[in-house]
Amino acid sequence: MKKTIALLTGGTTGEWVISVKSAATIAHNLDADKFEVYKIMLTQQGWFYEPADAVKIEVDRNDFSLTINGKKIIFDGVFIAIHGSPGEDGKLQGYFDMLNLPYTTCNALTSSVTMNKGYTKAIVNGIPNLHVAKSAQIFKNIPYDIDQLKNDLKIPYFVKPNNGGSSIGMSKVTHAADLQEAIEKAFKEDDQILIEEFISGREFTVGVVKIDGEITVLPATEVETAKEFFDFEAKYTPGVATETTPAPIRAETKARVGQIAKDVYLKLNCSGVVRIDFILTEDEGDFYFIEINTIPGQTATSFIPQQVAAMGMKLNDFYTKLIRETIG
Repeated sequence: MKKTIALLTGGTTGEWVISVKSAATIAHNLDADKFEVYKIMLTQQGWFYEPADAVKIEVDRNDFSLTINGKKIIFDGVFIAIHGSPGEDGKLQGYFDMLNLPYTTCNALTSSVTMNKGYTKAIVNGIPNLHVAKSAQIFKNIPYDIDQLKNDLKIPYFVKPNNGGSSIGMSKVTHAADLQEAIEKAFKEDDQILIEEFISGREFTVGVVKIDGEITVLPATEVETAKEFFDFEAKYTPGVATETTPAPIRAETKARVGQIAKDVYLKLNCSGVVRIDFILTEDEGDFYFIEINTIPGQTATSFIPQQVAAMGMKLNDFYTKLIRETIG
């Protein structure tokens, strides 16, 4: 018996462009023999299913159903492919929990907490072999002492909005005199910001997923960019960053990274597929946690599809296993 799946795409932030590309990859690789898939677009204007041969049909949000030609369609589960709000921050997860409808991502609480970089770092701090950069969290409506910040933290530092994923509003500050300007830029994106000491080292990202009942760590990717940091442009503009999957690291480093990644997944009570960004200092030394993405990109060139291929698995099988694990 085929499962009826809603593939949810779009969103209400600038990341909807990536979300649409992610959903296209997922739709292309969902097994048509196993799943009946309805791609649903969520925008500020509404939630719609757009069949190729008809006008768009609005979703009934009372029970998240569709009525097509007089026939009511109820879903077995939802594949959430919305980056940013409301797909990655727990809002949709809370809605689906109330409807008792399973979905492919972390639960509402984990999704909500992990959108806040400062809170996430506080939770993962203390995991064996994991380090977090020294940082300060400041709030728009609470006075802060800029001189105190400069005394407490060593230059250079990153200033970033505390919520959100795609490095928008982020700055690298190499002169203390530029801190105020960077804070104002970040406050345009969020009312909480994180000022974090710069960690020098090699940048990596690794996918972690629970499939076949086991937490599986995918092959890590090393990210090298000529830019100051891996920002929105570096992430989504071809040729700006060099990505190597699997990352060229020693076997013992790979084992240590894998254990830390599993521990983070467990400590944050994750489910589905997530992606952890981290830095290794000097000669594959200390592991510094940067952030976690609970709905990582699934575009044709995104890290997770790269890592699934490096593991020797077809995306088709990967998504089937992901749905079976999270939706049943």
